[in-house]
Amino acid sequence: MAVLRFWLWALVLAAASALAKPGDPFFKKLNEKTYQLGNDFWNVTVIGGFGKRLMYNGVDLVGNASGHYVSYNGAANNLSWNLSPPRIVRKSGEYTDIMFSAAEGDMHWVLTPTLLGAYQYFVNRALPRLGEFRTLWRLSNDTFTHGWTTERDAPLARLAEMQEATQKTGDETWVNAQGVSFTKYDLSTFLPNIEGEPTVWGIYGKMPKSGEGIGSWYIHGGKDYLNGDHLKQELMIHRESITGDAVQLNMIHGTHYQARSNDAFAPGKTWGPWLWYLNNGSAADALARARTETAAWPYPWHADERGYASRGALSGSLRLSDGRPASRAAIFLGDTNATAPTLDQGEGYYYRTYAGADGSFHIAHVRAGNYTLHAWPGVGSGIGDVSTVFRAPVTIRSNGSATALDALSWVVPKHKPLFQIGALDRTATGFGLAGGRHEHARARGCPAALNFTVGVDGMEKWCFAQGQPGTWAVRFKAGPGDVGPATLTVSLAAYSAGASAGVYVNDERVGELGPRTLGPGDPSLYRSGTLAGEWRFLEWPAKVREGENVVEFRIAPNSRDKANAANIAMRGFMWDSVLLRLN
Repeated sequence: MAVLRFWLWALVLAAASALAKPGDPFFKKLNEKTYQLGNDFWNVTVIGGFGKRLMYNGVDLVGNASGHYVSYNGAANNLSWNLSPPRIVRKSGEYTDIMFSAAEGDMHWVLTPTLLGAYQYFVNRALPRLGEFRTLWRLSNDTFTHGWTTERDAPLARLAEMQEATQKTGDETWVNAQGVSFTKYDLSTFLPNIEGEPTVWGIYGKMPKSGEGIGSWYIHGGKDYLNGDHLKQELMIHRESITGDAVQLNMIHGTHYQARSNDAFAPGKTWGPWLWYLNNGSAADALARARTETAAWPYPWHADERGYASRGALSGSLRLSDGRPASRAAIFLGDTNATAPTLDQGEGYYYRTYAGADGSFHIAHVRAGNYTLHAWPGVGSGIGDVSTVFRAPVTIRSNGSATALDALSWVVPKHKPLFQIGALDRTATGFGLAGGRHEHARARGCPAALNFTVGVDGMEKWCFAQGQPGTWAVRFKAGPGDVGPATLTVSLAAYSAGASAGVYVNDERVGELGPRTLGPGDPSLYRSGTLAGEWRFLEWPAKVREGENVVEFRIAPNSRDKANAANIAMRGFMWDSVLLRLN
């Protein structure tokens, strides 16, 4: 496999070499605070902590924008490369590794003679405990007019639209003169972080005067340094609302859709290498390059003393205790002894895949170390009634050998379900208005009152989000053999604080959905989320009687509703599953 990856990388270089015959990459000190690096195709001038001048085909792609920088906790802390002079730390016939050092850590640019762009990686030295850590480009708003993610290929909002908006209704959210809301969060997407899948996003447009197409892309061949599980979503691109810069985010430790993410990193924790890539603006070319990078990962040219090359493979097979295979289960390798949910884990390295129809799974190129394997029903799995999570310790040895787990048994409770609305897959898949692209305020389309009759209504009648004052009711009939003590399971795909609901079974209050039971809210509903956010799971005892029964979720009006009428539907609950079973 290592030989194959080497030849894949060689093919990448050969394809680029066929375009031209340039000289070596260069690195120049212009003065005590200014440095320039690049090759015969592009170069960037770094002043202090910022890459301020990016030249490509005779055009400065930064212009009046902020350029390239690294920061944590939003824009509150921008790294300054003043710990020691930038320098070349490694050089070979094919690549030049240039390091910029800050008190928090080292940012590396890896250049080759023909590469349009650069590989980058960051090595922690003393980052504080944080939630958000990113690299980014802020490029010319005249040149970069469009953005591309796996969900959208669309124009960026124009600065004039933001300036002319009649009202700002939330975080980077406005209402224009026509009464239409728009927000940067519509350009969010689920981060493609499954092992073996291409990961790419970018901004593109046309260069002034020549009209030549130009695109700037982030491509992640590896994903193990990224935080979160399969349902991690992030803001990738947007228009900056003060200056109009076209913003290309690289959220290597992101928190845009999480309730909590506050991690401490060991010295030497490394993010990357990833590829920052320039082309003619073609998304198809960027996606093809992403497939090549994914196949070549982990890169044979990158080596360090921190375990990058010390890897092994993991395989196993998972079956439920009732005999069913764990078909399409989500498989996650995460931290040992972690109390944080899988979405919020971010201190180490992480691996994500899905089991096959027979419950088997395989993950290649896992860093040596100790992990906890987690499994839960994935979207479209045949085990959406399973309310438990499988966990098991896993050790990957440092000698590069494969780790084959014994047949794993996932213990699931025996119970008699009376009804279930929605699979327990941590998403709102299948509910009314759920899924598709991120879209602002879609929850406003969900009703204040809803009546669902088991055996009559399809799950699409159950809207994906409840936030308005009112009652949602599930009605069902129970025969003589279906009465007695029961358990009501409520699983939420997300919860945005601002609404609370009493939970009733046959007019008896059994529980509550709100901050006291769900903890801090996540921003998914008011940041254009339509499918998932921070998963919550609750169970309460209930009693089922013969004949007619009703389960209700009642949101009472409060004094804030009238003042906040436009946004009230975007606060509340995004549904995953409602399950009632006899004990």
